[in-house]
Amino acid sequence: MTTEVSKRTEPSAGLRLLAGIEEAGNALPHPFWLFWILFGVLAVASWILSGTGITVSDPATGETVGVNNALSVEAIRALLTGAEESFVTFGPLGTVLIVMLGVAVADRSGLFEVVARRALSNVSARWVVFAVALGGALSKFLSDSAYVILIPLGAIAFKTVGRSPMLGMIVAFVSINAAGDANPLIAPGDVVFAKVATEAAQLIDPNATVRATDNMYFTTVSALVLAITITLVTELILKKRESTLIVDTAQVDTTAIMAMGPQATLSGAAERRGLRVTGLAALLFVALTVVAILLPQSPLRGENGEFLESPFLDGIAFFLSLFFLTLGIAFATGSRQLESSADIPRFMADGVRSIAPLIVLFFAVSQFLALFKYTKISTLVAVKGSDAIADLGIHNVGLFVIVVVAIALLNLLITSGQALWALVAPIVVPMMLLLGTNPAATMALYRIADSCTNSITPMSTSFVLCVGYLQTLNKKAGIGTLISFTLPCAVIMFIVWFALFLLWWVLGIPLGPGAPVR
Repeated sequence: MTTEVSKRTEPSAGLRLLAGIEEAGNALPHPFWLFWILFGVLAVASWILSGTGITVSDPATGETVGVNNALSVEAIRALLTGAEESFVTFGPLGTVLIVMLGVAVADRSGLFEVVARRALSNVSARWVVFAVALGGALSKFLSDSAYVILIPLGAIAFKTVGRSPMLGMIVAFVSINAAGDANPLIAPGDVVFAKVATEAAQLIDPNATVRATDNMYFTTVSALVLAITITLVTELILKKRESTLIVDTAQVDTTAIMAMGPQATLSGAAERRGLRVTGLAALLFVALTVVAILLPQSPLRGENGEFLESPFLDGIAFFLSLFFLTLGIAFATGSRQLESSADIPRFMADGVRSIAPLIVLFFAVSQFLALFKYTKISTLVAVKGSDAIADLGIHNVGLFVIVVVAIALLNLLITSGQALWALVAPIVVPMMLLLGTNPAATMALYRIADSCTNSITPMSTSFVLCVGYLQTLNKKAGIGTLISFTLPCAVIMFIVWFALFLLWWVLGIPLGPGAPVR
């Protein structure tokens, strides 16, 4: 009897693996301290490598370069006096601040919440899974608010058509987490990713530029493909276990579910007025922008009328901020929430406060990257690594597999997409560039690897949040419950998305405007 009980209670190998991942991840320090620890490791490594006399030919200049010792007197002076400049000129810092000034106004006005709620409120049973999945893929503008808004909405949408509200939560969660980087629109995160990729690529090619639009064609198609994939996995696989998602009460009150998310404070009439004004403002903004771009000698175009090399695309962060600022003001005005013009800078200040933790992280990242650049270890690793891969004769497809699998495994422990990209980009982007892979393609591979494992790692704060939501409907729901449903989605989405990239690469389709895949 004792043996039988122990066999029933002994966790499976999969759960033991996940428990080990959770334990290992918990042992990692906060990303802020992680970058400072790596800063120290890099400094010691530069001291050791500089003593070996190892050199490589710098692809950017053709000169023979060695590793600079970061522990020398000259290096310490240079790093200390340059710390402020390294932080202030860190590309993503200004980008995030500018974009958030506009996004914050749209967010604080309630526009994002209203649009998301209305989009999912009257979905038919046939389309409910696809609608929730596509809504999650399009929710990147909501940032962390996406989980608070869309997970309860997914539960309501599923319950309305007679399906398990818990499954609705899971579909919403996995679509936000795993498909969120497949956004057909340009989100603030895209601008940050592009800035980090640019700084990494310029370690090899000083003229290299990666734009936020460089993955736009690929992510637009990916959003639809991944939403369909989530739908098929849900209907063909997860639906077979939907009966196990039993709520604790016989009836789940829709109002109670919605209470888990943000509370609507506007009347239906106010929302409709706000949306009408916002729609007109959006059309007017787009129309004026298009006209301004098409005008002869337009200041938004580059030399000789160039569009790809233009102030518009180079300054896309400013235009994104202005667009969302316009929409936020329009919605707040139309719904009669705007009491005075002083509300606008207050909304902006709230938005900046919300990203204060990211700014703190950026300080550590900027100093780490400044040291990386000073020591020239990134050049050494990129050149030596690319030479080693070339000597092994690994085909491009094999290299792509190695990159996405390695990043996916790292993402199980370091769940912050921007922090992980800042960590791996200075090595992966230059190395891939030396092997003939466009930085835009490397960024697309990172999206695949980073996104698909987000929904299966207990280290993610959004994962813990979703478990909490599930427990409001079933107290026994836990990590195993969520992973048992998200794992099939994550694995199949990873395979499908990577296969889509390979097809894109084979056909030679541009990843975005002026961004060849190879």
